[in-house]
Amino acid sequence: MTRGSLVVLEGLDGTGKSTQLPRLAARLRARGHDVVETREPWDCAPGRRIRELARCHEPIAPEDELALFMEQRRLHVRERIAPALARGAVVLSDRYFLSTVAYQGARGLDPEALLRANEAEFPLPDLALLLELPPAAGLARVAGRGAPAEPAFEKEDFLARVRAIFDALERPYLERVDAEGPPDTVETRIAAAVSRRIGLL
Repeated sequence: MTRGSLVVLEGLDGTGKSTQLPRLAARLRARGHDVVETREPWDCAPGRRIRELARCHEPIAPEDELALFMEQRRLHVRERIAPALARGAVVLSDRYFLSTVAYQGARGLDPEALLRANEAEFPLPDLALLLELPPAAGLARVAGRGAPAEPAFEKEDFLARVRAIFDALERPYLERVDAEGPPDTVETRIAAAVSRRIGLL
């Protein structure tokens, strides 16, 4: 059986990843693909701890935070991603290791070292769609949807550092997508990128 495809949506908070992932999944299913939708942090003990820390802004060393992210990713890949890829499914993930590179890099860790470590250990995406939006615009969207704030990450100065790391990334599997505009417009851009880069649409 042919290995499936791993497509990840990356970007700052408020860029529309959680809006666009189910839209892309629907398009792929309409074309007959077996699609698995997932996200990080993965729903496991270290993933739940990450979300708790983000909501409470409990102080934690960057190295300890990184350890939690790496452990949840090992579980995520083993329990969700790898089995789906093995059966030939298209896996869509809301965040993956490029978010660790950018966010933990913005906390002071070495982005290049983070990227090397993750690429060495985990399946590479067939396509990583980086949704691009200015930090202030993303935060305005977050505020507008009334979701609980995550003070550990949702600050404009911090997100500016994250954006700078995302901006510096260059990988063959990376495609940048303008996330400005209404959801239908962004959906069309994403579908075009998926069609052009990996031919699933």
